[in-house]
Order: sequence, then structure tokens, then C-alpha cells
Amino acid sequence: MISGRIASRSIALLLAGAAVLPVGSASADDPEPPASGPQAELVPGVPLSTLPLWATDTPDQALPPKVYEPTAEEDAVEPPKAKKGTDELVEYVDPWDVLDEPKCSEQTGPRQREVEAWLKREADGKQSPDDCRAIRTFQTKHKIKPAIGFAGPVTWATMQLDAARKDPNAAGKCPVRAYRVACVDLDRQLAWVQQGKKVVYGPVHIRSGRKGYGTRVGWHRVYWRHKNHVSSLYHSPMPYSQFFSGGQAFHGVYATLFTPVGSMGCVNMRLEDARKLWGLLKQNDRVYVWGHRSEP
Repeated sequence: MISGRIASRSIALLLAGAAVLPVGSASADDPEPPASGPQAELVPGVPLSTLPLWATDTPDQALPPKVYEPTAEEDAVEPPKAKKGTDELVEYVDPWDVLDEPKCSEQTGPRQREVEAWLKREADGKQSPDDCRAIRTFQTKHKIKPAIGFAGPVTWATMQLDAARKDPNAAGKCPVRAYRVACVDLDRQLAWVQQGKKVVYGPVHIRSGRKGYGTRVGWHRVYWRHKNHVSSLYHSPMPYSQFFSGGQAFHGVYATLFTPVGSMGCVNMRLEDARKLWGLLKQNDRVYVWGHRSEP
């Protein structure tokens, strides 16, 4: 998967002990993100000195999509809708936990400690009857099923989104610019678009890259948009694709986002969220990515 040119350069840099920044990486104060696309030189998103040579390219870096201008007829075709219920907030729990629903789960969920802290309870990471009742109240309010007080990834993600609605950039991690910036927060698994200090889209849930296929951080640009894209690597539909770094793109998915592992590098979105983002972003709009996806 490694081209001769990149491999040679990688060896030289390894011998020199140099650190290489990913395409589009810059400080938060960089006013002009560099171009990003298939013609840009693609290098790993971490210093090469920490990697064996076989790890210096992920598939989406080595094989970015072939860019072409879709016809008006092609763009006029809307991607198929997701099946009914795909966007429902459903926690996957032990079947024994729901036999006598409604009742409180006695199980300690994978996000127990975080959920307890968010509810301003003692964050000891252990499920108690009072913890369960508090979690159930939140789940019922936000239509999370089954509302049995299990502190799973769906409940935690909903809390993250709920807290971010008023001001997703309260911590100031996404650079404020006069132009549009699509902000991707890997820590909270959220995305939004801001222009100046005004949030013009989102925040919404996302699913970013799993271990070994991380979504590349730093500055990028939307370099290609393809409404009905199908992955040439994984042969799966990528509706409303907006590519910003090699083969990494914003796009909708036809399944739940709340899985234990992440994507293969893309920023996955609910189909309706991806459709709305498609209507807002344009060619060359800036994208800023930061943080790190944690897995329970």
C-alpha cells in the first residue's frame, strides 16, 4: 500500500528521527488551511519515528477516491432513506435485564462513571438503586430504550449532545473564523458548523475512526462532494459524502452510530444529519478536527 516515493521519504525521516505532521495539520491559529485531496502528499497522522514502516499508510491514505464531476442527472438522485427505527436511541443490554421491564438494571454499564458524574452523583462506577432511578429518569425524558437505567454508550452520547446544545464550542477548541468551519470533536463524538461565533448547524452525533484508522486531526478542506458515493475500499454506501482528507469524509450511514468500535476513518453521521450538512457545506470549506475517540 506504500508508494515508493512515500516509503523512501519515510525511511529517510525515520533515520533522521524527524516527526511528520499529517496533511492539513496546523495550530488552531493557522488562518489558511492547506489544500487536501488525492493530489496532496499523504503522510501518517502521527510521527513516523513511533511507527514501524508497515504502519505508515492506512488504506484510505493510499487509495483516496477518484475525483470526477458528477452529472446533473446523478446528483438529482437522492440516496435511499434509512429504514424506520434506524435513528432510534436504543441501548443494547443483557436480555435478562428486560424480561421484567420496567425495572432497574442492576448491571454496571460501560459508561457508569461518566453518567454518574454528569448526573452530579457520586462517580464511583458502581450501579446503585438510586443511580438507576436517576439514569432511568434521563432515559425516559430523551426516549432512550429500554429505560431501565443501564449506563450504556447511547445514554452517555445523549448526555454529551444535550450538554453541548447551547454552546458546543464553549471550551474554544474549534477555531473561530469569519468563514465557515466544520468542527469535529473526537473527544465528545460531536460535529457542528460555525461561522464566526455563530453555530449554523448542529451539534450532532458522529462516529469517527476506530483504533488504527483514526480520523486525522488538524485543518482540512472539503475537496470533493459525491452524493451517491460507494466506497471503493469497503464497497459500502456513503450517502452525502464530503471528502476532506484522503479517503476520509463526512457521510451518512444506514445503521446506528453507537457501536463499540468506530468507523474506518470517516466521520459517520445519521442520514438526515448528513443530508442537512450536504446542503450547507461547499467545495473548499474548512474542516477542523481535534481530540481522540475513546472506546468503552
